[in-house]
Amino acid sequence: SGTAPGSAKFPPGCDDCIPAEVNPAALFAPAMRRFIVKRDRENTIIAGYPWFLDWGRDTLIALRGLVKGEFETEAAAIIRQFACFEKDGTIPNVIRGLDDRNRDTSDAPLYLIVAARDYAEHHSNRILDASCGGRKLRDVLRSIVEHYRAGTPNGIVMDEESGLIFSPPHFTWMDTNFPAGTPREGYPIEIQALWYASLEFLGREEPEYQALAARVTASIEELYFRSAAGPLFCSDCLHAGRGVPARDAVPDDHNRPNQLLAVTLGAVQDPVRRRGILASAEELLVPGGIRSLADRPVQYRLPVERDGRLLNDPERPYRASYRGPEDTSRKVAYHNGTVWCWPFPAYCEALYLVGGEPVRQRAFSLLLSSAHYFETGVPGQLPEVADGDYPHRAGGCAAQAWSVSEFFRVYGILKP
Repeated sequence: SGTAPGSAKFPPGCDDCIPAEVNPAALFAPAMRRFIVKRDRENTIIAGYPWFLDWGRDTLIALRGLVKGEFETEAAAIIRQFACFEKDGTIPNVIRGLDDRNRDTSDAPLYLIVAARDYAEHHSNRILDASCGGRKLRDVLRSIVEHYRAGTPNGIVMDEESGLIFSPPHFTWMDTNFPAGTPREGYPIEIQALWYASLEFLGREEPEYQALAARVTASIEELYFRSAAGPLFCSDCLHAGRGVPARDAVPDDHNRPNQLLAVTLGAVQDPVRRRGILASAEELLVPGGIRSLADRPVQYRLPVERDGRLLNDPERPYRASYRGPEDTSRKVAYHNGTVWCWPFPAYCEALYLVGGEPVRQRAFSLLLSSAHYFETGVPGQLPEVADGDYPHRAGGCAAQAWSVSEFFRVYGILKP
């Protein structure tokens, strides 16, 4: 946990991952344009090819890179469209035709606020005055915050003492049902990071939100760094049922990449804890991706069961490969060791935020280790997932929007 930022020897020769004659920035527009499609008269983003549609969470995560590229008009239209779907603090998780009833997501509404923040900072604050179904965008974003505080119809609610957000099971990006591979009911760390970022942004106009954001930061630093794994280890989730305060929740000892958002979104500000998060996440790295769970024993057990049959080893839940029958093998592995491309750039971004200019080149070189995925599979695209163990065979969607978008968003930050 005392590793200096950028000191990990990974991977050799990474400074030359992309040939000098290749300009990755020039690849962004053609790569992302393939995901931007029309829903009726409005723009939206296909989550991945060949079989995904436009999903709330995936679209809004991908939107963060889109607002910093060559898609200002499309990004603004997508922000307005999803804002029009907002109801009682919720937005659709999946849209099927005119059916937007599936709103079981605790992160998508917060990603809408973060995407609006990114757009306002990169282009114009006037986006907050845009009309969204008869309401201004700022009013929609405030509606999300106020309903999170009071409680949404689908069970999302703020714990009054800590200021942290309770999330029902299967409401985060690690959502798998039947079997429930990673239920994470309680207080997942990335939800708190997104909540903090949302409060900080809207708090620029509402001082009350700034005070609440400070309470969230204090609660994260107190409650997420108390597990048996050590004082610098950030728990992935404080596990609890509805109505249980965050202080009484049980912190797990699962090392996952979600903690990186606490650094990149500013929710953890203590330098020692930020370095602890970075050091923990180093264990998850592979070239061009990051494992969804570390290959180590855990004390907090999350058994995966289907029809009364235990599908995992709850004390050693890491699953090395993403293959086999979907319900009894792939879903079990999906967020329990499988490598993901979209959270990987967050490590590179966090490394730079913690280490500053002296590690910019190191962070940039690590990011460029994605080159082998760009050059295999679908040329110019990044896949959804890969096996946790070498040789990290790609799987899932062969071309995934948030993988590509997050790569180029962080590329723009780190490029020397």
